[in-house]
Amino acid sequence: MMNPAAPREQAPSTRLGNNKRMSQPLVSIQGLTKRYGGAVAVNDLSFEIAPGECLGVIGPNGAGKTTTIRMCLGQVVPDEGEVSYFFQGDGARLRMPQDALAIKAKLGVVSQFDTLDPDFNCAENLQVYGRYFGLAPAHIRSRVPGLLEFASLSHKAASKPAELSGGMRRRLSLARALVNDPQLLLLDEPTTGLDPQARHLMWERLQLLLQQGKSILLTTHFMDEAERLCSRLLVLDHGKKIAEGKPRELIAQHLDPDVVEVYGTGALALAGSAEHAALRALAARVEVSGETVFFYTQDARPLLDKLTAHGHLRTLHRPANLEDLFLKLTGRQIREDA
Repeated sequence: MMNPAAPREQAPSTRLGNNKRMSQPLVSIQGLTKRYGGAVAVNDLSFEIAPGECLGVIGPNGAGKTTTIRMCLGQVVPDEGEVSYFFQGDGARLRMPQDALAIKAKLGVVSQFDTLDPDFNCAENLQVYGRYFGLAPAHIRSRVPGLLEFASLSHKAASKPAELSGGMRRRLSLARALVNDPQLLLLDEPTTGLDPQARHLMWERLQLLLQQGKSILLTTHFMDEAERLCSRLLVLDHGKKIAEGKPRELIAQHLDPDVVEVYGTGALALAGSAEHAALRALAARVEVSGETVFFYTQDARPLLDKLTAHGHLRTLHRPANLEDLFLKLTGRQIREDA
């Protein structure tokens, strides 16, 4: 287990010229690079996570999201760069993987796939996991009821994972990640495979943790999840950071505010034929995905008025969203899992 007497490097000074103290990041990632043979999985990636912040990492399959999480956990050693933690309350700088045990004592992790022990019931899964952190048995037992209540699993304390729904198992994994009262949670696609009701309940629990001051590093393929939970986003593609910022600010920076989707028989002709050039001129950008044509524009009204002449087509007028941003920055082509 963690050796509390292990030497720690003191955090660098964070004072400005006017002696006003700056906010210390909880995590600092600088120049991370990881190669597998000739392939670069993560390419010179840098970012920070502030206390109480939820930082989302989005990108296509193979963008480097999971590899980044694994380097933050010390499961993968970077070829270049550094992962540093500045946990609140001790003022020390801890580096991964040199200080892995001390760092992991203050982290909570929910991986893509369930790692619950099938031989133990819900309460036992929490109790056994707490022992990995060297917590006193009495202390662990005192925490279990509250963690089960947080996960809405008090009535399932004696049930084994195989007896739980997918949403229940994910909530139990989240409760287990909280057994050591971590400052930072690393969540790798925590709601994949859940139905909408289970996903919304998981979001509610994560919002509660943020309100309590926890920090979260979240990877996800759900754009509504990223926009709902994350105060800031990194967009990765081919291992590189291609955008960073607050969700709504990124949308405003990269997209026109209005989107008109057109679909139905004959919709694809709107995107390519000379006959409809005047219609396309009313949009700043036109894209085709499957049987749908997307018109991106500053003002949708003239376009919608013109489309009334095509009554056989169906239209949807909506504001630009994070999914539009994702597709503009990374493309619409489907990629196989890396």
